[in-house]
Amino acid sequence: MSRRTERVGNLIRHLVADTIQNRLSDPRIPTITSVTRVDVSDDFSVAHVYVSVMATESQRKLCLTALRKASGLFRRILAPQLSLRKIPAVDFRLDDSVRQGFETVEVIDRAMRELGEVPQWERDEDEEPESNTNQDEDQGDNRQEGA
Repeated sequence: MSRRTERVGNLIRHLVADTIQNRLSDPRIPTITSVTRVDVSDDFSVAHVYVSVMATESQRKLCLTALRKASGLFRRILAPQLSLRKIPAVDFRLDDSVRQGFETVEVIDRAMRELGEVPQWERDEDEEPESNTNQDEDQGDNRQEGA
């Protein structure tokens, strides 16, 4: 990917994300819809826009359908902002990486609970790990003996 296609992709990502959040009022598009990346072809004919939708599978498919139906609107919004001879066709695709990452964290969380451990992200800020607490007590005893 050249620098120019990367810059165009970033601009398209920004404009499409802004349009989804602020200009579209389609009830099929959940509020938790984000553009994760945009891959622009070398000849600028197609921009593959990857979106992450945190919803059920049927809602995700509806959202993708709605975005694809609105692709003409996206091209009209992109046209004045891009200094290209030909405005790329916008092709929406679902990106499962965010959802898969979330599911992976849930599996790790469940496994830690089965082992009887509290995940670090759920511990209180004042609470210290057990191994550090014992070390602190040992150091405190050494300090008292040396004093």
